[in-house]
Amino acid sequence: MIQLGLSRITSLLAHAQPLPWRAIHVAGTNGKGSICAYISALLHQKSIRCGRFTSPHLVDRWDCITIDEQPVAERVFREVEDAVLQRNEDENIGASEFELLTATAFEVFARENVEVGVVEVGMGGGGDATNVLQNPLVAVISNIGYDHQAFLGDSIAEIAAHKAGILKPGVPVVVDATNNESALNVIRATAAAVHARSVQRCGGPTSTPAAVSALGLEPHQTTNLAVAVRAVGLALAQLRPSFDTSLDPARPASDNGLEHLLPALKTLQFPGRQQSISIAPLTARTEPVLLDGAHNADSAAALAVYVDTHLRHPPRPIVWLIAATAGKDVDAIFARLVHRSDRVVATRFGPVGGMPSVRAAETEVLVKAVAKVAGVEAEGVQDLRKALRLASDWATDGPLVVAGSLYLVGDLLRLLREAESAGEDGREQRTG
Repeated sequence: MIQLGLSRITSLLAHAQPLPWRAIHVAGTNGKGSICAYISALLHQKSIRCGRFTSPHLVDRWDCITIDEQPVAERVFREVEDAVLQRNEDENIGASEFELLTATAFEVFARENVEVGVVEVGMGGGGDATNVLQNPLVAVISNIGYDHQAFLGDSIAEIAAHKAGILKPGVPVVVDATNNESALNVIRATAAAVHARSVQRCGGPTSTPAAVSALGLEPHQTTNLAVAVRAVGLALAQLRPSFDTSLDPARPASDNGLEHLLPALKTLQFPGRQQSISIAPLTARTEPVLLDGAHNADSAAALAVYVDTHLRHPPRPIVWLIAATAGKDVDAIFARLVHRSDRVVATRFGPVGGMPSVRAAETEVLVKAVAKVAGVEAEGVQDLRKALRLASDWATDGPLVVAGSLYLVGDLLRLLREAESAGEDGREQRTG
């Protein structure tokens, strides 16, 4: 169950205040996970011990917490989680699933002696459990769109007001410049009201550093990286004052500067986000499959641009394997993804570890939505293995895209891991 407010998380972490690490706090609707990944990668390259907490997890419950770019050890996660769960029970706190996970992540950071924790807001901002952070290095707000309207409001301005709740006195703010003007107005007004140190807009065609644009990333990735670079520059100015954070094109790249670190990010792969994989261990298909956790209208639009640019030319239909979380605006998602010439298999993801309140939309709902917005007759298949085989048969050598939910992507990646592990066990037995 979603519970907003800070009283329970404050109680869970009361013994640990003040937190012994500094934070970069990232809110928004779209791109915040990628921004967090770029930020932590840049800090890691600069040899700053860095933790990252994003949600939801993808394959294992603990992979949402990383230390120096690697998922925290399962043993460490479970030890800390057990202590948090015991405290919640002993003190009768009644914390939500996400509050328990947030407390676990923050205590893992302390136990692992990180210097900086890159923290993604779960939902909203002001009332989100992560907003227990009191003195972040930088507050970041990514692109704001429509999602979780039942909790955050029905207008961009209302949603932006929740996101801007992470702004703090004296803390610099970095905001995605491609945001709707109404969102930018709310962020500026909130920053002034709380006496934030500054508001810096970056990303988009007019405020992206040339060194970032030169990497040739997809447009939304370029914007996300520009935001991340600015946030890292502001953080390093406080942590490492001698570090050169300039991206001045008139100056040569410095071995001690941000520009020197950027090329390594060009090949950074975000699992479940425009990720190309082989599903050969599960089906007869030999061609790669594209995975993307696009789960709202804006992220679906970004995926659609990528698919239309890279997979539909020369003109050919796409086979989609889709699922969604119950309550999502599936009409808006599928209207952006599915063309009349496409074929669609609708399926469901399974129970989500540590998040019993998350449920998959029924396949009948998805089938009706696809027919309504795209005029396509979809096939509903409850079992993911069977759905994957059907979609692979339909696609033959053509493009196959898995989308609509990171939980679906996670289920597929788990199936692949199990199949690969079984195959390795079989080979070991045959050669033993």
